[in-house]
Amino acid sequence: MWREALGLSKISAGFIAVLVGYSSSAVIILQAADAVGATSAQMSSWLWALGVGMGLTSIGLSLYYKNPVLTAWSTPGAALMVSSLAGLSIHEAVGAFLVSSLLITLCGLAGWMDKLIRIMPPSVAAAMLAGILLQFGLGLFQAMQTQLSLILLMLLVFVVLKPWAPRYIMLLTLVAGIGMSYQLDLLQLDKLELQFAAPVWIAPTFSLASVVGVALPLFVVTMASQNMPGVAALHGHGYRPPISPLITVTGLMGVLFAPFGGFAFNLSAITAAICMGKEADPNPATRYWAAVWGGVFYLITGLLGATVVGLFAAFPKELVLAIAGLALLGTIGNSLTAALADNDEREVAVITFLVTASGVSILGIGSAFWGLLLGFLMHYWHKHRALTTAKQAKA
Repeated sequence: MWREALGLSKISAGFIAVLVGYSSSAVIILQAADAVGATSAQMSSWLWALGVGMGLTSIGLSLYYKNPVLTAWSTPGAALMVSSLAGLSIHEAVGAFLVSSLLITLCGLAGWMDKLIRIMPPSVAAAMLAGILLQFGLGLFQAMQTQLSLILLMLLVFVVLKPWAPRYIMLLTLVAGIGMSYQLDLLQLDKLELQFAAPVWIAPTFSLASVVGVALPLFVVTMASQNMPGVAALHGHGYRPPISPLITVTGLMGVLFAPFGGFAFNLSAITAAICMGKEADPNPATRYWAAVWGGVFYLITGLLGATVVGLFAAFPKELVLAIAGLALLGTIGNSLTAALADNDEREVAVITFLVTASGVSILGIGSAFWGLLLGFLMHYWHKHRALTTAKQAKA
């Protein structure tokens, strides 16, 4: 057991997943907290609640189901809150977090997500996942515009060493990237200071404005733009844990941590995919340890609060883009293969992929939901037409 758990490839996959998650969106959390006038202690509490909540759920669910179940905060939800929380008090914000998490819990207990997954075409789900991850693959090469030598070195290490050390390739690539960043004077470590976070209780209050303007949109965005892609990531890698308990646990964790700033917890798609690939572990049965290590690093980030956010911010953005793109290359390829495998479903899959990759947002809901919805409707429309044509031919 411990030999399986302590593999360097799993530890590095867990670290990279947390690095990508925090580096890409932690600043949005701080902006949302600032929108309601949170003090520095309360902001630190928000980071504590999110880190500890994600750590406990990732470790617990992964160990219990023996699947790489990595959770995350709702990044689209955080972006939504930056504008939606304006004019509300921090107490009303916490009340909205509680209502949203209660709705997520109810959704899990009612089994709504399981029912939806059973009727969702696999090709559409795979196309949606590929569309979500495409921006990270493109980001690898877009980063060349500003840091060509850094990206070329990381790409060279990845391509040359992968055949010889596939289990450690992401760790080696990350170390090479950090070393090159140091040589180029891109690491910003001068402002780092050790600072532990502490939970701060924020009493919730409820208002019509906070429930309608924040809680309901946060619930919809978290379910549509986060949990549904998270399920697609699990299924796309061959993992089939019962979905309703996962949703229920993340909802309950939100209820528990909302008064401390834990605004929403959900299944991860992007960072979880890093823990599900061959680079994390060639054996699919033991890849869940990568998600467990991700949970451990979540706990550390939660306990250290803003210190860890500052550490991740010290890395150049190009390094983060590159390591994310390289870590997700295999998942992007596998998702596209599954999406386009069926000739009859190819057009539907391509449209789902393009809508999702477009980044379009309608009614505050991200492109992943609209790509999935359009693909779902097109699939069943084509199926209906085929049945109708078959009946007419028999007649």
